[in-house]
Amino acid sequence: MAKELEQQDGRLPKSIKDGKLETSDCYWWCSGFFPGELWYLYENNPTPELKKYAGLFTERLEKVQHVTDNHDVGFMLYCSYGNGYRLTQNPAYKDVLVTGAGSLSTRFNPMIKAIRSWDFTNNGKWQYPVIIDNMMNLELLFAATRLSGDSTFYKVAVSHVDRTMKEQYRPDGSCYHVVDYSMKDGSVRNRHTAQGYAHESAWSRGQAWGIYGLTLCYRETGDRKYLDQALKAVRFMFNHKNTPEDLVFYWDMDAPNIPNDYRDASAAACIASALYEISTVDVPEPQTYKAYADRIMESLASPTYRAELGTNGNFLLMHCVGSIPHNGEIDVPLNYADYYFLEALKRKRDIEQKGSKGC
Repeated sequence: MAKELEQQDGRLPKSIKDGKLETSDCYWWCSGFFPGELWYLYENNPTPELKKYAGLFTERLEKVQHVTDNHDVGFMLYCSYGNGYRLTQNPAYKDVLVTGAGSLSTRFNPMIKAIRSWDFTNNGKWQYPVIIDNMMNLELLFAATRLSGDSTFYKVAVSHVDRTMKEQYRPDGSCYHVVDYSMKDGSVRNRHTAQGYAHESAWSRGQAWGIYGLTLCYRETGDRKYLDQALKAVRFMFNHKNTPEDLVFYWDMDAPNIPNDYRDASAAACIASALYEISTVDVPEPQTYKAYADRIMESLASPTYRAELGTNGNFLLMHCVGSIPHNGEIDVPLNYADYYFLEALKRKRDIEQKGSKGC
């Protein structure tokens, strides 16, 4: 895939449309995932060729560090430049990460105590929408404090996760996709699920973003309340009456055509990656979380979901869902599914190699 796009200036793989590879420029919210995949491949097999391609596609996102009109800067830069800096210590990558965190921080409103996700207002229905996906972008802010010594980024991230935990989660451990806040007094105006089946349904990728995001917030802060909420969300997913046997979740846990509805491999891969991390921290029966992750990964690696080499537009996984309500990216490969699949494989390998050494 990298070779195919090498000469296409600034282009990055996105999905498949009408049987052909669909690409994006650097400003698409998913643009950072493919460079991140290449860095994971390089980490596993550090060849000059993989390092070249990882650097080439990472640097196609350099302009993103100045983006202030959406919350996805964290996805875009941390998956690409973040992994690149972790593996190379390139000081130019560090500068991009810190600048990008500053751009993302401009979307924080101290009255609302959260980072605004979207600027559009859904035909006037929303004033200040915050989506659960935003939890994933906090990783860039935590990293920026480590890299720069400026605690402002850390404080913004903690404020955001605290408001999210208070307003976005239901008593059963599931979460809403969108919470809309008042620009006048910061109160909650609406709780919606824009990309799920219904406002009160459990959109699976939203649950994945929440589980992963809470887990990383626990890692970065050591605050147990984030881990406890993540575990509650995990129990919701795995104890749900509609959880499939192979643990590759339906696109929405309340989808109307279960068991004959679409699966979302991207949600499963993201949750598997988070579960591997959870299995390494102080939780009761940590092996249970690794076992869940292993079952997901065995399913994703099977011919049902893992494409044959040279097919599927060169994406790894099949059967993902972007947004059914918007008729977008239905039952296609998605680059973030591949990213979290590779990340989960790395985490699984690291855990098992550490265990085999008796550590």
